[in-house]
Amino acid sequence: MVNTIYKIAPAELWRHAEQTGTFTGAPIDIADGFIHFSSADQVQETASKRFRHQTGLILAAIDATALGDALHWEPSRGGALFPHLYGPMPMEAVRWTKTLACDAGGSPIIPDLTGEPD
Repeated sequence: MVNTIYKIAPAELWRHAEQTGTFTGAPIDIADGFIHFSSADQVQETASKRFRHQTGLILAAIDATALGDALHWEPSRGGALFPHLYGPMPMEAVRWTKTLACDAGGSPIIPDLTGEPD
C-alpha cells in the first residue's frame, strides 16, 4: 500500500482548511461524494488534465495511513486505481505543502517526488 498520497487544491480553500483543521473537499470532491487524491505517479497527469491554466494552487502530501478505513483505492482513468477519501480529511494527516507554478503551456509543475515515502 502507498503511504503518501497527494492533493492539489486552490490555496484559498486550503488555507481555510488549515484554519478549521479539516479539509472537506473542493467543489468537484463535494459533487462526487469523496475527496480525490493521486499517487506520486499519477499527480502530474492529474495536474495537467484537471488544473491546467489555474493559478494559486497548493500540492499537499498526505499520510494515507492516517486516513484509515475511509480511504479507498478505486478504478478511475483507464482502470488505474486512485485514492478516494469518503469523509473529511483531518489536517493532521498533511506531511507538507508546496505552492505550484505553471509551465509555459499552463500545466502545474509538480516537484520531484522521488525519495518521498511510499
